[in-house]
Amino acid sequence: MHRRGVGAGAIAKKKLAEAKYKERGTVLAEDQIVQMSKQLETFKSHLEEFASKHKQEIRKNSQFRVQFQEMCATIGVDPLASGKGFWSEMLGVGDFYYELGVQIIEVCLALKHRNGGLITLDELHQRVLKGRGKYAQDVSQDDLVRAIKKLKVMGNGFGMIPVGGSYLVQSVPAELNMDHTVVLQLAEKKGYVTVSEIKDSLKWEKERASHVLDHLLKEGLAWLDSQAAGEPQYWLPALFSELTSRDITPEEANQMTP
Repeated sequence: MHRRGVGAGAIAKKKLAEAKYKERGTVLAEDQIVQMSKQLETFKSHLEEFASKHKQEIRKNSQFRVQFQEMCATIGVDPLASGKGFWSEMLGVGDFYYELGVQIIEVCLALKHRNGGLITLDELHQRVLKGRGKYAQDVSQDDLVRAIKKLKVMGNGFGMIPVGGSYLVQSVPAELNMDHTVVLQLAEKKGYVTVSEIKDSLKWEKERASHVLDHLLKEGLAWLDSQAAGEPQYWLPALFSELTSRDITPEEANQMTP
């Protein structure tokens, strides 16, 4: 006994039902998008009202500014995306981060002879605050990070390297790969590192460790102490606490290299 095949009418009926389900699904999806768009517009409108009401606090209070930025991020609004428009005119945040970016560049350039273009976020924060004076608008590390991200977009060498729960700020266009980053993280506690420490901690061959350290020396990001007991030590001035507490001249820096 042969099994009866599915008739053409049944196939057409099934396709028609599938088309209706698909059409219904499309309508529901479009309705959801419309509703979400309306909710976002309402949220944005309330956010603008909030910004208008609290603009002085947003400008002056760094913690309040962080919270406001997070609120903006939830609906995809970036107050720093443009120097014009509502957010810039209302809050002046575009000018604030532009001026902060200029100050960051000035600090990094002033210390480049000493640290080769690497500085901890903590030290950068302290020096920016010192340069602004006690009566200037307060600045948080979050503000610095946002300003640096804007500088990074300009392609002028600025970037951030995660080290010990914070960041090293890079202000020169030196090419640093993951190997360099790992070595910087290893040197974070003592301010220096040796070839043996890299071999033991990272399980690298000597040639790989030496290649990374030679690159850091070449870029001016590390200083070599060839007189150290045991074996040469590669110091990272951006991480060396004694150096960050005082200004070092180029002549003093040269004395640390053979």
